[in-house]
Amino acid sequence: MRNVRVSELDRGAVEDQDVEIVERKGIGHPDSICDGVAEAVSRALSQLYLDRVGEVLHYNTDETQLVAGRAAPAFGGGEVLEPIYLLIVGRATKQYDGRQFPVESTALDAAREYLRETAPELDLGTDVVIDVKLGEGSGDLQSVFSEDGVQVPMANDTSYGVGHAPLTETERVVLEAERELNGSYADDNPALGPDVKIMGKREGDHLDVTVAAAIVDRHVDDLDDYLDAVAGVRERTRAVAETHTDRSVSVEVNTADDVEEGSIYLTTTGLSAEQGDDGSVGRGNRANGLITPNRPMSMEATSGKNPVNHIGKIYNLLSTEVAEAVVAEVDGIRDLQVRILSQIGRPIDEPHVADARVVTDEGVAVDDVREEVAAIADRKLAEVTDVTERAVHGELTTF
Repeated sequence: MRNVRVSELDRGAVEDQDVEIVERKGIGHPDSICDGVAEAVSRALSQLYLDRVGEVLHYNTDETQLVAGRAAPAFGGGEVLEPIYLLIVGRATKQYDGRQFPVESTALDAAREYLRETAPELDLGTDVVIDVKLGEGSGDLQSVFSEDGVQVPMANDTSYGVGHAPLTETERVVLEAERELNGSYADDNPALGPDVKIMGKREGDHLDVTVAAAIVDRHVDDLDDYLDAVAGVRERTRAVAETHTDRSVSVEVNTADDVEEGSIYLTTTGLSAEQGDDGSVGRGNRANGLITPNRPMSMEATSGKNPVNHIGKIYNLLSTEVAEAVVAEVDGIRDLQVRILSQIGRPIDEPHVADARVVTDEGVAVDDVREEVAAIADRKLAEVTDVTERAVHGELTTF
């Protein structure tokens, strides 16, 4: 019997609140770079251990840090004057059962491959220095299975995860706009770098979207080209927004630009990290890819944590999956927030409490859906080790 509670969310649906704020730091933001590198290293270490000993050993890489460099962007192409410094920090099992593991070289390879895919304008030989400081972990204390053959690991910490569903219109606009800009739009418009940050603010029925978009200098010849690139980002963002809401929408891009003074968001690498913007794991998007101050959030960093029994990762991913499953399978739910709390040393499928708080449609009472919601939460908890498998294989996003 799992401790699953279902109750009414007394604050009402977020869509009914007068003011809603939503943010997404794009994949090239310094904090997101740290998240992405940490998670890439996490997956690589998991796979290393699985290949060598058949189980995931103890590690955590969720303290990755970025120190910004210095650059001199210029129309037609500038240069990086001082490289970005990326420090991969954490713990890893370096030897176990008489075997030694190349954890530092594995981490370096994973980080370089991630940066190669995410920031193509970044010269990995000159524009960034990657350092690895992984302390020794206790391999004999951690594995996929807990002691005595129990198939469900024990929680490594007393902590919690938070998730919600469905996304509001503002949340969908912010999330999908960044994905579009850093997806098909960027493929066709190389002047747009991957450092795209989007802030959505809804007041009543009007949505303001503010975009910070790093423009790559070698793809723009002059100020007119730059302004055209900014206009293209504005138009595509508006188009995405209008597919997700009927509310009025205004979009502004690079609002800090002072064109008359020649102060514009021009970069050499497409990253603000080239010039004074540092980063850390866990300071950006939550596990669902958004920063949502209108909702409860966990301050745990999801990226880089061990997917076997680290609650800061598992329960943030799981709570989102519970919320999404409930909304997909149960009629009559307008808004759902899920909080799952662990207790250190307790099986991860038996949380201290799993709390689901719902807002139902008019004419639907919480009592009408309580048993269905609880049953889905219980089912997802029973399947919690699937989260580990999917995280190891990169099937779940963490930021």
